Amino acid sequence: MACWVLSECGLRPLPRIRIYPKPRNALALNNNNVLMIRTLPGSKADSFGSSFKVSTRSRNRNWGVLNVSAPLKVAITSEDDKDKETIDGINEMGDDGEFDPAAPPPFKLADIRAAIPKHCWVKDPWRSMSYVVRDVVVVFGLAAVAAFFNNWLVWPFYWIAQGTMFWALFVLGHDSGHGSFSNNPALNSVVGHLLHSSILVPYHGWRISHRTHHQNHGHVENDESWHPLSEKFYKSLDNATRLLRFTLPFPLLAYPIYLWGRSPGKKGSHFYPDSDLFVPNERKDVITSTACWTAMVGLLVYLSFAMGPIQLLKLYGIPYWIFVMWLDLVTYLHHHGHEEKLPWYRGKEWSFLRGGLTTLDRDYGWINNIHHDIGTHVIHHLFPQIPHYHLIEATKAAKPVLGKYYREPKKSSPIPFHLFGILIRSMKQDHYVSDIGDVVYYQTDPQLYGTSKPD
Repeated sequence: MACWVLSECGLRPLPRIRIYPKPRNALALNNNNVLMIRTLPGSKADSFGSSFKVSTRSRNRNWGVLNVSAPLKVAITSEDDKDKETIDGINEMGDDGEFDPAAPPPFKLADIRAAIPKHCWVKDPWRSMSYVVRDVVVVFGLAAVAAFFNNWLVWPFYWIAQGTMFWALFVLGHDSGHGSFSNNPALNSVVGHLLHSSILVPYHGWRISHRTHHQNHGHVENDESWHPLSEKFYKSLDNATRLLRFTLPFPLLAYPIYLWGRSPGKKGSHFYPDSDLFVPNERKDVITSTACWTAMVGLLVYLSFAMGPIQLLKLYGIPYWIFVMWLDLVTYLHHHGHEEKLPWYRGKEWSFLRGGLTTLDRDYGWINNIHHDIGTHVIHHLFPQIPHYHLIEATKAAKPVLGKYYREPKKSSPIPFHLFGILIRSMKQDHYVSDIGDVVYYQTDPQLYGTSKPD
């Protein structure tokens, strides 16, 4: 597998990875005055979308063309002015004087960037590789210790620890996919393939879909990961499907299914080069990643014969599913579960900045360092080019600019058990969003866990 990747990515360098190319279906916006239909939390519409409130704050708003993708390198240019959302004196305060998280922010993307120290943008490939070496040594060390003792008192601790380390490997491959690992596309591709293929993730297939997620974060229809179900689509599902989506632990086992068939309401596969996820010039990349994934499956089949399927299950199979649970937990909680409902956007209300400001930071206690501070998620979503080892400093520098749009995460104990309470509450409350309105909030199906289908 390594030889395949090196032949594809080392001897014949890949073209520079475009982290944020122009979306295929850009929204055509105009400058006409519009009325903004908003489903507000706490209203009757928040229950079933049967009523709505028309906001008059947008009547005098002159809507310009909004920027729908983040540039690879964010600079203070005229493009950033498109993200400046302070129009006709409208700010982040609602009509009642309280902070409105859906209100256009009184700053622009360039203001946040200017507050972040310049060295936070510097990518050090040697430092990045040191994290890879550290994690790989720990992975093999844990496996050696568990195999040596081969004791049922040891195996549960090994599964949790090794599954967490698989998740750490994914995060480093994730940095490669964003180009924040180094400035060398070939190095990023080789590292990304080796790390992701080892945990059964098709690197380029995932990289491209994850790019789509970052381009469209917070957009109801266009977001790629854990995007909301519309009310109409939600009610078209059978009871069993709805229960599986919102009943633990099933949502935490969804990632392999997502790789093969994407999220509900979307079609395509991360393994198939002609999928709707990809454009024609990405075909070779997808084929390369699928071949590497297949090679890893072949290696696992060989190991199952060499050491026995039970031993392979204990050493690799169970840790793999722990990794999947980590991935689903973290990606879900970075976009759901805040104490106060956060907006999702569509149409003219969405912009890259406003969508990014709906993401959430999370504190994982001891796990923060192990999984490379991926919990510092807001700045990562706005500026994915920043290496993970600078995210904490960059966040501290940006907080004065973000103000109330930054939601301080709850401090965790050494083990982040509190996150499971947040996850359970969100699964019980955040079911679908209204089919109408450009600013919408999650609504609850009170009959989800009953036997009858909602009206």
